[in-house]
Amino acid sequence: MDGVTFGVLVAFIQYARQFFRPIQGLSEKFNTLQSALASSERIFSVLDTETKVKETNNPKQIKNPQGKIEFENVWFKYNEDEEWILKDISFVAEPGDDIALVGATGAGKTTIINILMRFYDIQKGSIKLDGVDIRDLTLHDLRSHFGLVLQDNALFSGSILDNITLGHPEITREQVIEAAHKVEAHRFIEKLPETYDYVLQERGASLSMGQRQLICFVRALVYDPEILILDEATSSVDSETEALVTESSRLMMEGRTSIVVAHRLSTIQHADRILVMHKGEIRESGSHQELILQENGIYKKLYELQYKDQLVAG
Repeated sequence: MDGVTFGVLVAFIQYARQFFRPIQGLSEKFNTLQSALASSERIFSVLDTETKVKETNNPKQIKNPQGKIEFENVWFKYNEDEEWILKDISFVAEPGDDIALVGATGAGKTTIINILMRFYDIQKGSIKLDGVDIRDLTLHDLRSHFGLVLQDNALFSGSILDNITLGHPEITREQVIEAAHKVEAHRFIEKLPETYDYVLQERGASLSMGQRQLICFVRALVYDPEILILDEATSSVDSETEALVTESSRLMMEGRTSIVVAHRLSTIQHADRILVMHKGEIRESGSHQELILQENGIYKKLYELQYKDQLVAG
């Protein structure tokens, strides 16, 4: 029997590889299909979830919005079998007031924002906007009165202009530039290639943290809301950027009702009223100077913890 030549051996190996290549391709496609099926299951699960926040059948409208907020004996918990997250919360924010919420993590500060925007419905009490119960407003109408800036920057792939207007056809380029000037964002935007047409990467990765936050400020301001909500808006930036962002937020809050959630007490010392949250309750209320003078007060302890090094040095 004659031996196999080298050429025949090489050809055999090549044919064998070509034979298994489609099988390998099928296995890769099967893995992709399995991954897609798992993802689609999660997507349809979200789409099929029934919303707990119901629209009213007879909505009311606020004809002359001023920005007055009233919490009356509000109780709230996320699930029926949990303990109360908020307990008998009552306060009034008059039009133009600057209200700050402070307290330890889990005290209920962000929850107040969530129920004010009707991301969740309360179990007891009432929340009113300009004298109208927020449950009597459509969700679109209610949320149109608010400008919201969160700790996490919600930026998308696309131009800076599109990220600010979110595709709203009635907001002009001139309005965006005017708003950017007010919060000191125009200075860095005009230095970018193509300025307001500069295309951002996903989540604004090509910008610094402070720049991303300033763009979110412009977005909130350009809609000209009656009420501004800042939820930990400076917690992720350095001290130098914090000073710029804090000054920008003060410019935004002029003439608007503002609710500011903050861990850094330096950002809310000029607030008209500070509400100190503890275990779901409002334990203290007053200006910075009033609260700092309260013996054994919660706010005073928080202040001393944050500034203990400075106090010792002084």
